[in-house]
Amino acid sequence: MSSETTKTQVQQRLQHDSSLLSLSCSPLLTQLYASRGIKADSELDNSTKTLIHANQLKGMSDACELLYQAYLTRQKIIIIGDFDADGATSTALSVLSLKALGFQNIDYLIPNRFDYGYGLSPEIVDLAAQQGASLLMTVDNGISSISGVAHAKKLGISVLVTDHHLPGDETPIADAIVNPNQIGCDFPSKNLAGVGVAFYVMLSLKSLMQEKGCFTHFPAPNLANFLDIVALGTVADVVKLDSNNRTLVHQGLARIRAGFCRPGISALIQVAKRNQQQLVATDLGFSLGPRLNAAGRLDEMSHGVELLLCEDHLRANTLATELDALNLSRREIEQSMQQEAMVSLQKLSIDQDNLPLALCLFEADWHQGVIGLVASRIKEKYYRPTFAFARANDGEIKGSARSIPGVHIRDMLDLVDKKIPGVILKFGGHAMAAGLSLLEKDFDLFNDTLNAILKEQVEDHLLQNVILSDGQLASDQFDLSIAQELRDAGPWGQGFPAPIFDGMFELKQQRIVGLKHLKMVLQQGDKLIDAIAFNIDPEAWPDLSVKEVFCVYSLDVNEFRGQRTVQLLVQMLEPR
Repeated sequence: MSSETTKTQVQQRLQHDSSLLSLSCSPLLTQLYASRGIKADSELDNSTKTLIHANQLKGMSDACELLYQAYLTRQKIIIIGDFDADGATSTALSVLSLKALGFQNIDYLIPNRFDYGYGLSPEIVDLAAQQGASLLMTVDNGISSISGVAHAKKLGISVLVTDHHLPGDETPIADAIVNPNQIGCDFPSKNLAGVGVAFYVMLSLKSLMQEKGCFTHFPAPNLANFLDIVALGTVADVVKLDSNNRTLVHQGLARIRAGFCRPGISALIQVAKRNQQQLVATDLGFSLGPRLNAAGRLDEMSHGVELLLCEDHLRANTLATELDALNLSRREIEQSMQQEAMVSLQKLSIDQDNLPLALCLFEADWHQGVIGLVASRIKEKYYRPTFAFARANDGEIKGSARSIPGVHIRDMLDLVDKKIPGVILKFGGHAMAAGLSLLEKDFDLFNDTLNAILKEQVEDHLLQNVILSDGQLASDQFDLSIAQELRDAGPWGQGFPAPIFDGMFELKQQRIVGLKHLKMVLQQGDKLIDAIAFNIDPEAWPDLSVKEVFCVYSLDVNEFRGQRTVQLLVQMLEPR
């Protein structure tokens, strides 16, 4: 909702002359696609034939040869995953694919974030060595694991790194690296999630094994059967949905809707109370992803991996119910930490007129698994790059960062590291999110240096919160068929935003539901429309004196007791 701290501006999304396009869809959808840069029907073709070929990924042939030799010699392969949803899906996809390809000696390890931290550390290598690993395959991590890979090589263990994170100045001495963002890789899509990279590796490995005549005693598996896992990890990791990722997500969603998905994914849909036949990308991101992530945030991500590996529906339902309970606990912890963060900001007398360029918050008793979510919520409220830190051990604190468009947070950390070498103990991430660790005593130095660098690097206009709207809808467009068309037209997501509209409405009814959500009946012309605004300010709403409101909203379909109706999901609400 609109607040004093964000001073949100609503601007019209750049419009293109849709009359010049010959897309085979409605005029409204044609205009929406045009404003997102679509010029031809071919760009909306989400069939698997449009996927970029795997041979364009640097290091792919070396990676597949490494895995093939491990297959021939029956080496013990251990997958090393990350403790988020992308890591869990990458791990499960790799285990399932390798087993389907005929590999016999496969296992996985997910570092516990509280004991081992992120990535292929020397300690994790030792653990894998104790389990008899001959080959380690990292998924969704590894590109920054310099010491871990070196330790594995010293022990005589081969390492295949598959990752999508941005590399640092030094890359590990692995036997093979597959990462679209590594230097010298010409793969056109730099936006693959970790699970997308792993999927490409498995596709290439299957092709190599077919060439070698490996599938004489059993048919070659159809790895498209695992696209439901790819879709979940891709959306949950909030990577840009370029055309290649849209195809991966579209194909995965199609399998889920048709009922051809992992028992664990069906179980997650059930506990999230979603309609599997109507599932959309936002459901993956906001309903399934958080429940999978809860395992890694509060407990062991192996619970999430086991859910995805599970073949039994009853066990899958049990595991999904446990993750749902963890997610509820995560919400409670996050809410408490968010309230503490707001109190800390109030103590600093921070408001819109004296906001730092970056917000750095630290509380000794914060939960390491939830600091990323707290950083995200604070960032949304104040529209500033935000860092939330929690105490780790031995004087260290671990931080999670979330940024805003135009401020590449990993690059900013790299500049801080060069400005005050050694203060940041380790860091990594993307443009919009990063993780780091430093000594507690260096927190203020880090905060001051970061803000000084942002002052030099970031232009003022990037700090203005602007919502891009697709304009107004006519009253006759508040129609169930149009709402359904917009749902089906995706997948929408990061970099390919779902349609949002704005307009003035008469406020006919308003009431609180679920303690913090505002349920409304709005009127435009002679049309009455149901609407809901989530997480509103309880001190501001409901306001019975307000008769007219300006809304920024998305057009959605509400399902209740078998009835499907149009509903507006209100993102911004202002009395007028």
